[in-house]
Amino acid sequence: MKQVDILFTNALVLTIDDSFRQFDPGAVAVSGNSIVAVGPDAEIRAAFMGSQTVDCKGKILMPGLVNTHTHVPMTLMRGLADDLRLDVWLMGYMMPVEREFVSPEFVRLGTQLACAEMIRGGTTCFADMFYYEDSVAEGTAAAGMRAVCGSSILKFPTPDSRDYEEAFSLARKFIQKWKNHPLIVPSIAPHAPYTTTPEIIKACVAMAVEFDVPLQIHLSETSQEVEGIRAVHGMPVIPYMKKLNLFDSKVIAAHCVHIDEGEIRAMAHAGAGVAHNPSSNLKLASGGAPVSKMLDFHVNVGIGTDGPASNNDLDMFEEMRLTSLLGKLTTGDPTSLPARTVIMMATRGGARAIHMSDKIGSIEPGKRADLILVDIDLVHNAPRFRRDTNSPYSQLVYASKSSDVTDVMVEGAFLMRDRKLKTLNEADLLEKCQSFAVRIDAFLAKREQSILSKLVAIGGAMEEESYEIQVKVRINDSASILKGLAMPAVTIDRTRHYREFDTYFLFEDPSQGRIRYREDEFIDETGNVTQARARLTLIGEVREEHVSHEILLSRSRYFAPAVNSLRFYREYFKPVGEVEIEKDRLRYLIRYKETEFFVHIDRIIKPDIGTFLEIKSRTWNRSDSITKTNLMTELLELFGSASNEPVTKDYIDLIRAS
Repeated sequence: MKQVDILFTNALVLTIDDSFRQFDPGAVAVSGNSIVAVGPDAEIRAAFMGSQTVDCKGKILMPGLVNTHTHVPMTLMRGLADDLRLDVWLMGYMMPVEREFVSPEFVRLGTQLACAEMIRGGTTCFADMFYYEDSVAEGTAAAGMRAVCGSSILKFPTPDSRDYEEAFSLARKFIQKWKNHPLIVPSIAPHAPYTTTPEIIKACVAMAVEFDVPLQIHLSETSQEVEGIRAVHGMPVIPYMKKLNLFDSKVIAAHCVHIDEGEIRAMAHAGAGVAHNPSSNLKLASGGAPVSKMLDFHVNVGIGTDGPASNNDLDMFEEMRLTSLLGKLTTGDPTSLPARTVIMMATRGGARAIHMSDKIGSIEPGKRADLILVDIDLVHNAPRFRRDTNSPYSQLVYASKSSDVTDVMVEGAFLMRDRKLKTLNEADLLEKCQSFAVRIDAFLAKREQSILSKLVAIGGAMEEESYEIQVKVRINDSASILKGLAMPAVTIDRTRHYREFDTYFLFEDPSQGRIRYREDEFIDETGNVTQARARLTLIGEVREEHVSHEILLSRSRYFAPAVNSLRFYREYFKPVGEVEIEKDRLRYLIRYKETEFFVHIDRIIKPDIGTFLEIKSRTWNRSDSITKTNLMTELLELFGSASNEPVTKDYIDLIRAS
């Protein structure tokens, strides 16, 4: 008889292997961090003796649940703002709180609170993407859980990185530190196509391939995102990502709500994993993902909770139930996504989706001992029918609750025994998290009437690129500029003629920034107005840095459509002052040395302060801004304006200073 560390006996064993074998009664032998054997109870008892024997008393013994997508530190923002549009929720509440409070301490506490919740609910492994991911990894490892931890990359400044380059360096160090850890799989996580750039995506793919780690990203979550990508790039999201070589890496794609059959085939061919998040998609009204079709085409689909600020819990039993019910609703087919399939998605399918099926997801010899016990002999789950082998799966999906989990093991070690946590102090965690809640409440109460929150509340607000680099000089006439634009070195992609009417709202607190209400009139070659548009822009104060003596690096701005009158916005924002500017603008989108620039020839009509040449380009990191600075200097030479008077103030500041 072979000696093992732990022998689970008298259990209803659901292996969730390829054959969905069941043993009732069954037993599982564990030695060290791995499963040694699984089979009929009498057979395993005859072959193995455990240093510790666990009588499961008829409970279900199954693989631990795999949460394929979440943002665990956001437990500390649970219930912070609900029943809002996604843009209002994200930009009005989540991002401001993250910028103010997210720190290594915040992240570790939020992670451990999340781990306590997930352990109690039978989750043994999760995939996470957030900031200070090193603290997420530390908190998770200390709790004894398994996780794929993604270091987030965005084109905006984030709580842990001032710019893309710092975020990328942080990700590299993070991956190097945690690579080959027994519990933590490091990964890189470009947030989404609309919050990154093509260059960022390609660089993240290169790093993921270099270290052979997963890449986590949000894809096709909302119809607005999909329409935006199609409008800008002329193709759906998945082909656009394929063009950027995203699928050269081991992709874990969150959501994938709005994808068509061709995109599903492409993801299946690439071996990408998909994290389906039913609660979050329902709560934020994002839509229902075509999960059945994805499974039909053999896409690796797992189940996720998303972050606890948009769910608002980390309960995988709830997600399993919703996965099945939402699948039936969206297809109109009650046989769609049956219970056994859903259990597979939450275990072995989830492991495949996060590229860990060689280690976890099923009860098979050689795999890690990540196991849970679920009590199904409770009032809400009685009686128990044995005729149909699918009955246990139905009990788990349609009747069981996360609180029915009694024991949890990860890597051969108990994290919960008889419903008592072994690695975390819940009382201490609750006290500390409430302390953060008090501080966040005070911060938001003070900020509720901020200009940004008001702009976001209007709807449709978005944050522009992280940086915009610009140079501006006074000119007497535009002849030399037009001559330069005609040079072979310059390619003009687009020309526009505008008449712009700007009204700037000024506020008592300069740190709130300024609101610009702009009406654009599009002028054709005959001088007639062909169309008009209006929009609002929040321009922050003290957001500019000098790259050189004449070139400015300006941080991100917030935009929103202006669908109401100027009078409405005047009464809504209640400014203490206003400045009006009228200008005639010739705008050229050009390419110079394979780099895109906007060239503006601006004649300020009201007040009459002269004519200016302005060259702008969007940028996303420091080295890119330096390169473009040098090219702008060359363009000034080409336009015959290098010796002209440089202007380092915006038009409104020139006017207010005069």
